[in-house]
Amino acid sequence: MAEVTIQDGESLEAALRRFKRKVQQEDIIKEIKRHSYYLKPGEKKRVKAALARKRNRKKRPRDFE
Repeated sequence: MAEVTIQDGESLEAALRRFKRKVQQEDIIKEIKRHSYYLKPGEKKRVKAALARKRNRKKRPRDFE
């Protein structure tokens, strides 16, 4: 759980920026999106395989001929 205390002399905008950065580092938004709907086990496996293919495609060096 992300928590930020406002320090003496710190503006609200600066504290909000620190909070947003902390939320992003802890992957809270990603976790909420992942739990927002149910995926059947087979669908979950297909999504995982598709992401792996996408990662491998990005890593593969391109042959320019």
